[in-house]
Amino acid sequence: MSISLKGDQPFENIPSVKAKALRINLNNHIYGTFAEIGAGQEVARHFFRSGGASGTIAKTMSAYDRAFSDAIYGEEPDKQYVSESRLKKMLSHEVNLLETRIGRKNHPDKMFFTYANTVATIDFAKKYKGHGWMGIKFQTDPKQDYSEIHIHVRFHNFEAKTQQEALGVMGLNLIYGAYYKHDEPRKLLKYLYDHIDTKAIEIDTVNFSGPLFKNVDNRLISMDLVKNGMTEAVMFGPDGNNILPARVLYKKHILAIRGSFRPVTKVNEDMLDKSIEIISHQENYNKKEHLTVFEITLSNLKASTNGDINEIDFIHRATLLCSLGQTVMITNFKEYYRLAEYFSNYTQEKIVLTMGVNSLIEIFDEKYYDHLSGGILEAFGKLFFKNLKIFLYPMKNPEDGKILNSNNLQVASRMKNLYKFFKYNGKLIDIFSYNEDLLDIYSVKVLAMIKNGDKDWENMLPKAVTKLIKEKQLFGYKK
Repeated sequence: MSISLKGDQPFENIPSVKAKALRINLNNHIYGTFAEIGAGQEVARHFFRSGGASGTIAKTMSAYDRAFSDAIYGEEPDKQYVSESRLKKMLSHEVNLLETRIGRKNHPDKMFFTYANTVATIDFAKKYKGHGWMGIKFQTDPKQDYSEIHIHVRFHNFEAKTQQEALGVMGLNLIYGAYYKHDEPRKLLKYLYDHIDTKAIEIDTVNFSGPLFKNVDNRLISMDLVKNGMTEAVMFGPDGNNILPARVLYKKHILAIRGSFRPVTKVNEDMLDKSIEIISHQENYNKKEHLTVFEITLSNLKASTNGDINEIDFIHRATLLCSLGQTVMITNFKEYYRLAEYFSNYTQEKIVLTMGVNSLIEIFDEKYYDHLSGGILEAFGKLFFKNLKIFLYPMKNPEDGKILNSNNLQVASRMKNLYKFFKYNGKLIDIFSYNEDLLDIYSVKVLAMIKNGDKDWENMLPKAVTKLIKEKQLFGYKK
């Protein structure tokens, strides 16, 4: 295996797999258990092979049989055994056993840990690549409460043995990072790929918790996954914790709104409200089966031409969206067809993309598809699949004040027939019940007004957003 993560140190400066395992084994204070389900005891094996494991490993186990696993950790109500819920139960159960069986009185200096994973590797027919959860519950001070790191991975190679090897190395890197890199969690994230081909395994969800990580904002960790190329899309919920996209998108009807949300304006609110109003009038509408996602692309987060991301600015946007109870998605999908393609991996239900006129005009610009062998036709085949529709929010022409919608917007001459095809086949739906007074509101304008102390901005944002900006002094607001 070889490391290929951009920006990392040279290979020769990275401790070997054996060196990492041996350093942990030779630390007399680190002591714990391994519980691995689904891919063999790949992580524990590294510690046995490196030598000196007797002082580190209390127990290793693999409860492969579901009935036996249930007898130990309890049943999963949804029957999903490769899940974060299962991982949490495994970690808690094994730590409790450690605390019960190894008395603190006789071992006052031991720092306990439990590593666990629950994994489904590639199936025999090689149609299902596999995925899994891994995590560690650990302490760096015997008197300290436990901290935890939970990670979800997806495999991208097609050999079970290679998947198991990658899992084994990443698990070792996680344990090593937990003890020797916990004070730099964002670097710890990169070190998970030491000695692993980054194309072989994807990390799409990670959460840090506990006293060691009390100052960690998991939304920044989530953004790092995309920025570092570890995955192409991440999600976090209203509580700010990262959530597994596959779990929340599975079999859902999806409404997605892309924007910079810098800050969230009444226009964004109106786009959402009017879209939901249209959807709610559809036959067999069930609110519980629908998911609304506010999506921000990585390019929308970059604050300058050199590609840097203003992290404080990102947190301000995320704070506002979370305060409105929204699910937020950060992606590397500059083109809309890639977003639609991603959603279609997890649901066959209806997908709605709500966008403004300018965004739709860009979709019909051929230059965005030069990298595709099939050009714009290939992209449209992925974008306008059978269950996808675009809800179009109008805009006011700044030159003459004319309202632009699907009936009078202008696309390139070569694209006119293609545009008509999709428009008249019901793929484009205009939002007509909009508030025309809002069409003069632009995030860029609002942001400048906030920084310049112009109070008129307060009427351009939802009340809850205005209140939060003033309370927390976001986006340069000063009392």
